[in-house]
Amino acid sequence: ESRTLTLCREYLEGIEDVKEVNLAELRLEPYYGESAAYRAQLEKNGLFDDPMFDIGKDFAEADEIVIGAPYWDLSFAAVMGITFHYTEEGACEGLCRAKHLTYITTGGGQVSAMNYGYEYLCGIADMFGIPETRFAGAENLDVVGADIEANLNGARKVLSRLKATR
Repeated sequence: ESRTLTLCREYLEGIEDVKEVNLAELRLEPYYGESAAYRAQLEKNGLFDDPMFDIGKDFAEADEIVIGAPYWDLSFAAVMGITFHYTEEGACEGLCRAKHLTYITTGGGQVSAMNYGYEYLCGIADMFGIPETRFAGAENLDVVGADIEANLNGARKVLSRLKATR
């Protein structure tokens, strides 16, 4: 019943080889203590065969990244050595091949003044070497008296323009 998911699937309609990752279903846990040390050691040695790196590898190899998240949920797959690395001079350099990152979101109220976290994702895309970020959002979807379909259709129009520029 997710409106965000509906917009994402409409945007991706007709594209072959779409890999959908539902982070909630993965039950991801933060790395602490031994698990953090283990991950750091693998990263240091460039050993990325462990399944913990699978999402990062998929992210780095994608032709396009579409992040669908309601306003209250943001995530990304940062793995040093897969999605970015540091040069000998200490500069961060992106390793992703995606041409653009498209962020699709919805909000029950008016949250555009807070920019949906989009500026944050622009910085992440830059860090990962993704040259273009794109945004579509529908807001006021839970406001009494709001024209919800019109608000969703506004986001759909933006997504239609973005699809045409893939």
